[in-house]
Amino acid sequence: MSLTVGQAAPNFEAKIQTGETIKLSDYLGKKVILYFYPKDATPGCTAQACNLRDNYDALIKAGYVVLGVSSDDEKSHKKFIEKQGLPFPLIADTDLTVHEAYGTWVEKSMYGRKYMGTARTTFVIDEQGKIAEVIEKVDTKEHTAQILK
Repeated sequence: MSLTVGQAAPNFEAKIQTGETIKLSDYLGKKVILYFYPKDATPGCTAQACNLRDNYDALIKAGYVVLGVSSDDEKSHKKFIEKQGLPFPLIADTDLTVHEAYGTWVEKSMYGRKYMGTARTTFVIDEQGKIAEVIEKVDTKEHTAQILK
């Protein structure tokens, strides 16, 4: 199932790096950048997170809230945030419920081996909780520019 522009973004409840539970519905009235990435502290994921970090003020000024999602646990997220100085929360989707709701847990293949993993995808959600944009071809080093264009 793939989500399209104009659809309501699936609500979810999930834990962030602090162990605190957040809900997407908590952010109604704000624009949300919900970005799914494969793994903490890997080169592409670090480049993407740091690009969002370095342009965080511009995103805030444009009215966005940033939420990262991967299947890593809270401890891994906490280390990644501390090491990179990330100013936004990371969702620990260890049971993949958020991935499943957004259709981002997919079969991938590398060197001929098939495995399940995260499709690097960003959902831009409007103030009413509807999907305003789906970015599937994420440029990890210029991700903010893709969002703010």
